[in-house]
Amino acid sequence: MTNSELFDSIDADSFYIDGSEIADTKAPKVPIERRWEDRRFQARLVNPANRRKLSVIIVGSGLAGSSAAATLGEAGYNVSCFCYQDSPRRAHSIAAQGGINAAKNYRNDGDSVYRLFYDTVKGGDFRARESNVYRLAEVSLQIIDQCVAQGVPFAREYGGLLDNRSFGGVQVSRTFYARGQTGQQLLLGAYQALERQVAAGTVTMHTRHEMLELIVVDGRARGVIIRDMVTGDVETYIADAVVLATGGYSNVFFLSTNAMGCNVTATWRAYRKGAYFANPCFTQIHPTCIPVSGDYQSKLTLMSESLRNDGRIWVPKSGEDKRDPREIPERDRDYYLERIYPSFGNLVPRDIASRAAKNVCDEGRGVGPGGLGVYLDFADAIARLGRQTVEAKYGNLFQMYAQITGEDPYAVPMRIYPAVHYTMGGLWVDYDLESSIPGLYVTGEANFSDHGANRLGASALMQGLADGYFVLPNTINDYLADGPFPKVDASHPTVTEAETAVRGRIDKLLSVNGSRTVDSFHRELGRLMWDYCGMERSEEGLRKALTRIRELKDEFWSDVKVLGGNDELNQALERAGRVADFFELGELMCIDALVRRESCGGHFRVESQTPDGEALRDDDNFAYVSAWEFAGENHRPILHKEPLVYDYVEMKQRSYK
Repeated sequence: MTNSELFDSIDADSFYIDGSEIADTKAPKVPIERRWEDRRFQARLVNPANRRKLSVIIVGSGLAGSSAAATLGEAGYNVSCFCYQDSPRRAHSIAAQGGINAAKNYRNDGDSVYRLFYDTVKGGDFRARESNVYRLAEVSLQIIDQCVAQGVPFAREYGGLLDNRSFGGVQVSRTFYARGQTGQQLLLGAYQALERQVAAGTVTMHTRHEMLELIVVDGRARGVIIRDMVTGDVETYIADAVVLATGGYSNVFFLSTNAMGCNVTATWRAYRKGAYFANPCFTQIHPTCIPVSGDYQSKLTLMSESLRNDGRIWVPKSGEDKRDPREIPERDRDYYLERIYPSFGNLVPRDIASRAAKNVCDEGRGVGPGGLGVYLDFADAIARLGRQTVEAKYGNLFQMYAQITGEDPYAVPMRIYPAVHYTMGGLWVDYDLESSIPGLYVTGEANFSDHGANRLGASALMQGLADGYFVLPNTINDYLADGPFPKVDASHPTVTEAETAVRGRIDKLLSVNGSRTVDSFHRELGRLMWDYCGMERSEEGLRKALTRIRELKDEFWSDVKVLGGNDELNQALERAGRVADFFELGELMCIDALVRRESCGGHFRVESQTPDGEALRDDDNFAYVSAWEFAGENHRPILHKEPLVYDYVEMKQRSYK
């Protein structure tokens, strides 16, 4: 029986096996404002002399990875940090534009730790864990001080104080920023801290190295199998604990705002070794991206959400109106976000703004090629503030838009359309950021814990630095206090088995010698995911996607053509391994979306919506984290549910009107 025949022969609820219920047991049972303080006190410590005897592997060198490596190195641990880029400065964190949230209340506009906590839980449509989100809001206060001390050039007001602006889903100004290059400046701060520890000898940096397997010995994460991307050598590294800080998996959609190298391989290898994968279908669509311009594109470009502070979003009231936007008078324009959501206007959360843009385009009122675009207009802001002020706030973003589109956004409204951006799903972790595999910790976007079904803008940088600088260094001690663990070397049977599996997979990819390129398969998979598991999901569409994904995966392993060999720099081989994992991930994402018969945040099931088209949750049946366990090749995954209990925030239908 083929995969497709097997798929068609089972019911929708039979794609998975029900597993046991799970829970986070690490968060102390005390009032929420005391939990992090109590956990830090309860966690065992490792004295400085013993830290020199312990080793930690960190995979990834973006904000979460660099900050964790620098902090653990400074604490005295022996740290090995790996990245597939040619420098940690090339991590995708550098692409973040708009800002980083912190509940400093510098504007005296009613902000607080509790309000940041509440906004984040509400923005995630009540599908995040209260304990983790409150800690994130609490730690945000320290992050800004840390970054200022590092010399991060945040924007400042006339009097010299740090400036703030607003992002979607909130009614206060809490976003700190460095023009439109906040991610770059923050990463440079983390990078200099990392390089200081490299110079001190506590951190060893391995660039152009890609993790291809996790080593688990006696139930504990003990190392990784790495491919040197320049020489092709397959290498083994052993440590007392492993940290994955490898970002998200949006490139399963092929076209996304992520760097083209972003992939799921590290976390997917961990999933196949026993780490639970949580909420894989929770992906974020960003409303402010430059629209697709042709089939030749390999990625999309984000325009910062900060632009929605001063830009107004609109479309013509009539789909027949094809005039130059500068010639369309106010009476013929529909500022639809301001009309539908008067309280938040253009600063509604990303999932809501994205669906609203899709809706007006589906009505035939979209602008630009193919009608897949809406206007983001700065004419009012320029008239009110002056061009010089707008340039000071957004100049590099305007330059980027002009270079890509050939249009002057100071004179003609920008055209934007939603695109895949961030992933809220990731490996399941407890309050300590430890996965279901002891000794495997997961930080930043690679874990699921803080954002629920939709991430508020400017919270990704906050989570990455919170995890790396402040959370992980205070929790991994509790695990390492039991070390050093029994010695493991390259001759250990589990290690040789893992290395053999990696070499076998590489050989298999190179030996197929079919007729189709890796990118052709990736593009087709991405289109399936966008059409059926993107902005809108349905029972029928998800079933169709699952059937075709399984067929396409079989075709990949029988007809892909990977040129070159293993003992050399081979980007086609790198992409082939990543796309092979994307096929398996895409299948799990569709199963997760099929099982979750509700709409929440970025997960919009057409069968579950309010009369006015908003996402309709089903808290009685789906107020849980979906934590998926790998059950083996050709076996259905096992679904473990972590109930979400809200003691400090009332679960209610979101409203931004």
